[in-house]
Amino acid sequence: MALEENRTCCFTGHRPDKLPWGMDERDPRCAALKRSLARELDGLYRRGFRHFISGMAMGCDLYFAEAALELRAKYPGLTVEGAVPCPTQADRWPDELRLRWRDILDRCDLETVVQRHYDRYCMHRRDRYMVDRSAAVLAVFDGTPGGTQYTLNYAMDKRREILLLDPAHPEASAANFTI
Repeated sequence: MALEENRTCCFTGHRPDKLPWGMDERDPRCAALKRSLARELDGLYRRGFRHFISGMAMGCDLYFAEAALELRAKYPGLTVEGAVPCPTQADRWPDELRLRWRDILDRCDLETVVQRHYDRYCMHRRDRYMVDRSAAVLAVFDGTPGGTQYTLNYAMDKRREILLLDPAHPEASAANFTI
């Protein structure tokens, strides 16, 4: 599968501990964010993006991957990649989330394992892998320090288009931030 950087969008976003609803995906704000992700992905597809990469972390990464997989049913030319930092990414997750993670990866068109073993930098390597292969980054970001901010800073350094969704206002459209 030949992938074109200018037609690829990756995703970064918060884990449940930084989301106002935590792990409760039944919360109306979570449902609103999932609708916003689906809307933004559809808009990106209409702009010519055909490949979407998720870092497969708990929380927003999984929401993004699921939304991209749903969109693929509508647009068969769309492809979804799960970029896994290391094979043990989900080993310590609750059983239900680990099974969900595996199911999502099994449905992806491409699964990329960035490195063989966990170390303290593997998440950053995964983030750089995704940004390096993308023209745009869709993000759920509330301004707090952490991995999402790291990825967005790297994307800014690489002069990627950035679309931001605020988890405090999940129904709002993404703000476009271009350097």
